[in-house]
Amino acid sequence: MGAGVVDKSGGGGGRRRRNGRGRTKPMSEINVTPFVDVMLVLLIIFMVAAPLLTVGVPVELPKTAANALPAEAEPPLTITILSDGRVLIQETETPREELVGKLRAIAAERSSDRVFLRADGAISYDVVMQVMGALNAGGFANIGLVTDIGGPSLDSDPG
Repeated sequence: MGAGVVDKSGGGGGRRRRNGRGRTKPMSEINVTPFVDVMLVLLIIFMVAAPLLTVGVPVELPKTAANALPAEAEPPLTITILSDGRVLIQETETPREELVGKLRAIAAERSSDRVFLRADGAISYDVVMQVMGALNAGGFANIGLVTDIGGPSLDSDPG
């Protein structure tokens, strides 16, 4: 793969030069083809795997100028409210009347009370508050509202 040895003797099978110096010189060129092949394979793997790492429920999140929350050791529970009012725990649809009971069962198994609430921007404030009340009744007091970045800033200072 890497360096080799170049025969300076003129290529004749085993014959030496007249002056007796039939030394070989090390080849100083590096073959980069295997390196490029490995990099291209890794690039393709990452391009295919990257879209699969996101949560699979599509929601139009509202935009805000807030910064992202710091990560924790245990992944937080994610509650999603879709534009038609359906509620999902992680990726499983749950009727609203069963929401508090399921949240209590989940809270009993988890060490963290952190939960992320993702709500479609078209959903009414009333529905979001009802789900937040169910989260609180289910034992989750640490609720983070998920938004997209790049929204309008209400700060009058542009910097």
